[in-house]
Amino acid sequence: MTNEHNPFPITPDGSPAAPILALTGICKRFQGIIALHEVALNVRAGEVMALIGENGAGKSTLVKTLTGIYQPDSGSIHIAGKQVLFANPQDAMLAGVTAVHQETVMFDELTVAENIFIGRQPMHGFPARVDWALMETQSERLFARLEVSLPVRAKVKELSVAQRHFVEIARALSQDARVVIMDEPTASLSQREIQELYRIIRQLRAAGTAVIFISHKFDEIYAVADRYTVLRDGHFVAEGALADISEPDLVSLMVGRSIHQTFPKQDVVIGDTLLEVKDFCHPTEFDNVSFSLRKGEILGFYGLVGAGRSEVMQALFGLSSGVRGSVSLEGKVLAIKSAKDAIAHGIAYVPEDRQHQGGHLTMSVQQNITLPILDRIGFLLGRRRSEEASISRHYSEQLELKASHLTQLIAELSGGNQQKVILGKWLATKPKVIILDEPTKGIDIGSKAAVHRFISELVSTGLSVILVSSELPEVLGMSDRVIVMHQGHIKKIFDRAHATPEGVVAAASGSDVSVVELAEDIA
Repeated sequence: MTNEHNPFPITPDGSPAAPILALTGICKRFQGIIALHEVALNVRAGEVMALIGENGAGKSTLVKTLTGIYQPDSGSIHIAGKQVLFANPQDAMLAGVTAVHQETVMFDELTVAENIFIGRQPMHGFPARVDWALMETQSERLFARLEVSLPVRAKVKELSVAQRHFVEIARALSQDARVVIMDEPTASLSQREIQELYRIIRQLRAAGTAVIFISHKFDEIYAVADRYTVLRDGHFVAEGALADISEPDLVSLMVGRSIHQTFPKQDVVIGDTLLEVKDFCHPTEFDNVSFSLRKGEILGFYGLVGAGRSEVMQALFGLSSGVRGSVSLEGKVLAIKSAKDAIAHGIAYVPEDRQHQGGHLTMSVQQNITLPILDRIGFLLGRRRSEEASISRHYSEQLELKASHLTQLIAELSGGNQQKVILGKWLATKPKVIILDEPTKGIDIGSKAAVHRFISELVSTGLSVILVSSELPEVLGMSDRVIVMHQGHIKKIFDRAHATPEGVVAAASGSDVSVVELAEDIA
């Protein structure tokens, strides 16, 4: 792949520009565990630097060090040639370093303008009062500069994920940020919103702002970044111009090995129908959804944002009210009124939102994994601890979990490893059907391969999987059949042999499919 950007910003005399941000020899340890060791990073004004690495490589620790949440044990940070020490996030912001995170942190009940200027509202008069009119005018000017239309008086809770990101970027601009860190900013965005974010990144770059861009998606990295820095196991590995390196070579640097098979789909014998959903309807989210799932099958669900995929799965797991239709498992009609009912019948659901719906961040790895099966392992303290350790160790090893110990809080793990814990938690219930909603969202290519390999191993034992994903290669690479949804309806069902990227995307965008063709597919 090539990159059209100039990989090295230069001064008027033709020499490379000095880094606006330079890290040298950064080390950080937690309870004897090395998180960062002798890490170096340089980014210049007007440059987009891709920070690349697997989950657990040290990216999050480095970002927290750059934003003043952590202080390095050793090493130095220079801004515009001057050594700095960030004692807290406020110091980092004053120095011009700010971050836009995957999970935005804002005050939902405050307005857009209030969030942009929180803690530093413009004041006037005596005694000093907040100048609301000036704050709103300045917010409007920031959005005009970004060429984004947002109502500055709207409450943040009313905004989409993409709009929240734009508010954070506006907040960074309001502080004259010299370095903007974007940590997985596209994870929950539609394609249109991603393109809008690309435009804003290029705008920041043209204005001379340095951008550190973190993503596990290589198409995004090559689309917006000029240079790369690779971390592996807390160590600096390499840096250079993206135009000079291929994607396979970049992957090898990142994981220390070649990923020959990202989608290790095993051939299994598909059995009889296990789960059957008929005429599933919801007043606002989906209508007339009917499908079947067979033993040992991976059934993919694909669709654009708002297609209704996740809503169908949440209803199937008993999380929605007002749902009509029937659900049968092994020929028996089920009455699923709650998640407890679904679990009792052998249905498990791994949600898309791992931090708010999937795991308990203040509990340990083993406590999370065994939480749904406490009645099975008993409440006697000695036996429970032994069972917790045994069960959690089994799934941690199967999923190649990277944790210092099983009693480590999952809040301390990387996003990909949190996802593995949540997957292990539901597998511990020994379900007959497991619904995986965006199971590899926000995790690196090495972790994705491990999750995919484990999914493939599970179905070889007879477990059936519903795989919901917005990543087309994942759906096509792992599914035996693909159901495509559009605006709350099933648009088309493909078998593996006939599921092409063009056909699936056409169906997802609403292209006409004949009723006869659809009926033949369902049959």
